[in-house]
Amino acid sequence: MKLQSFIQNNHYQGYAYSYPHKSAYRPLDSPRSLQDIWATENKEQLFLYVHIPFCEMRCGFCNLFTIANPKEELENPYLRQLKKQAIQVSKALGKNKFTRLAIGGGTPSFLSIQDLEYLFLILKDTMNAQLGQIPTSIETSPKTIFQEKLALFKEYGTTRISIGVQSFILEETKALGRPQKPKDVLHALQLIKDSGILEMNIDLIYGMAAQTNQSFQYSLDQSMSFQPTEIFLYPLYVRPLTGLGRKNKSWNDHRLSLYRFGRDYLETHGYEQISMRIFRRKTSTQLIVPPYNGPKDGMVSLGVGARSYTKDFHYSTEYAVGRSGVKDIIHAYNARTSEQFSTINYGVYLTDEEQKRRFIIKSLLEGQHLDFNAYSEYFGTLPLTDFPKLQELYSLNLVESIDNILQLNKAGLELSDVIGPWLYSNNVNAMMQKYDLI
Repeated sequence: MKLQSFIQNNHYQGYAYSYPHKSAYRPLDSPRSLQDIWATENKEQLFLYVHIPFCEMRCGFCNLFTIANPKEELENPYLRQLKKQAIQVSKALGKNKFTRLAIGGGTPSFLSIQDLEYLFLILKDTMNAQLGQIPTSIETSPKTIFQEKLALFKEYGTTRISIGVQSFILEETKALGRPQKPKDVLHALQLIKDSGILEMNIDLIYGMAAQTNQSFQYSLDQSMSFQPTEIFLYPLYVRPLTGLGRKNKSWNDHRLSLYRFGRDYLETHGYEQISMRIFRRKTSTQLIVPPYNGPKDGMVSLGVGARSYTKDFHYSTEYAVGRSGVKDIIHAYNARTSEQFSTINYGVYLTDEEQKRRFIIKSLLEGQHLDFNAYSEYFGTLPLTDFPKLQELYSLNLVESIDNILQLNKAGLELSDVIGPWLYSNNVNAMMQKYDLI
């Protein structure tokens, strides 16, 4: 379909943060061993990710793999299972090098001090991650941040704290199904700023009912007062099985006007737009982070809901959004034997065409650019030859005109959530549509 027709006055069709989407994964015909999966992969520049599927509350907009206030029968065994899994994964990888680490969720800072230290020791001693020598990010929330936890994060080499604030206005967070006291948010942000951890990111959401440019500006001003390295602006998506999705209420779609206001406001106040969502403070010292969009850049993940990527195979546990579905999958994970962690039975294979699509999507949408020379080096062909539809980005004036580089301009960036889904293959779209979400 032509991009112009695909837009249909809707700038918000889907967030393409990875490809293929997790709803394209399926049970395998026969299990695969971890050792075979990684045997021929390049393991010199791996991204290590750990998923903690617990939060103190489930936000109304959230469709992540997480559960609020888990009972001890779920939480207590989980880290022990992470260690079992780490032992098997480390054995299967053999000699390797991790060049970045992210701990996400859920809310990792929901864990106790003792559990957090146990987690870091798994990463350091079992996975052999060089903590303190690689960029390391951890996700947090205002109610789970304490000075002692921040000190522990810094001790184990954390370089970046990401905190989900969404809004500094109580009425707006209530509308999101996330009531939180602004004073608690301000206290948490001050603790992070004083912690000595190099980078802080603040997440904000735009598009909730009754939000205005004025109220959005208030949240932007409050965020900038703490001089975060980055501010992420997320459009509100109302997805199936989430708290907001279950209410089935109509709402005014004013996301585009709010996005443009927020983008322009940040750019006039010292922030540079990196992608549709990411704005980085121009005066901040940027840590050197290896690129992560090529077929040779693998990801190794631990925990439920966490996806691992090789060149032609992506895998994970099964996925759910509803509480009962999430709970069942965590129970199954907690019941696994060590031997069961050495095999994989759920994922998706990537053909050469899907590998090319993934490279293009991640290159265009993650704040960098599509390098024709790098593409040719990886695949032996050229992107405009393989995907002539990319020419439409030029004809619609959505890209910068640079030799051997395809980079979205301002008009292109605001269409990121259309361009991503537009580039999905027919096969991936069909798999996504057939997926039965629980």
